[in-house]
Amino acid sequence: MKVVVLGSKGMLAQDLIPIIAKEHKTLSFDKDQVDITDKKSVFELVGANKPDLVINCAAYNQVDQAETDRQAAFRVNAYGVQQLALACEEFGSALCHFSTDYVFDGKSTRPYRPDDEPNPISVYGESKRAGEVFVQSILNRYYLIRTSSLYGKSGNSFVHAILRLAKKKEPLRVVQDQAMSPTWTVNLAQGVVKLITSGKFGVYHLTDRTRGGISWFEFAGEILKVKGLPNEIEPTTSQEFIRPAKRPAYSVLDTSLFTLCCGYEPMPWQESLKRFLDKT
Repeated sequence: MKVVVLGSKGMLAQDLIPIIAKEHKTLSFDKDQVDITDKKSVFELVGANKPDLVINCAAYNQVDQAETDRQAAFRVNAYGVQQLALACEEFGSALCHFSTDYVFDGKSTRPYRPDDEPNPISVYGESKRAGEVFVQSILNRYYLIRTSSLYGKSGNSFVHAILRLAKKKEPLRVVQDQAMSPTWTVNLAQGVVKLITSGKFGVYHLTDRTRGGISWFEFAGEILKVKGLPNEIEPTTSQEFIRPAKRPAYSVLDTSLFTLCCGYEPMPWQESLKRFLDKT
């Protein structure tokens, strides 16, 4: 299969590309080569290469900044995705696109399933949901994968932030009243390979396994524990730790459909974190 990956310098793509390339002919491009918000550039790329599959790792991920920069968030996460979907439809390519747990409002009392109704509570979430709508309304052949709280070898992540703050030898204060499922980009990439090989198009959720979710406080504590760092860690609440964008209080994703369709069982989050930190 011939695969084109966009957003090649991003955190997910850095781990995804070498894993995909083991099984498929893979071409990768970053923003300086192909800007997904440039319709002409997108259509020329897809038309010239005619890939079997386009994987979109390009995204606007500045959750708080999006609150005051709505146009930028929607330009990339909605309009850019629309152009990709239209180009894929024009030239007969399937599309693999990534979305987020932030399309949900966090009011659920169980992990969100792929068919649950989105209701974003932030501009970032709204822009990602708009991208989803374009993919689903334009294409029949797509993989729409919602994931959560990514961390990987490149880019900035919660894991990197905790390790950086821990160097100051000061107590850490971390939110305890938000539940999610962290996801190592390597695990996500391995699941993506399984999915695109299966040919089973649709909407899926894929994160590391937490069996109901963990808090950021619990996640931070495990990071310190695995690295053997002595910092004290104190719980706080989202009301005390105010940020411009609202976060869902509960955004755990149900991955059971992914496992059923692809036979891929997500790795437990503790094992993922340990494997990642052993290399960090």
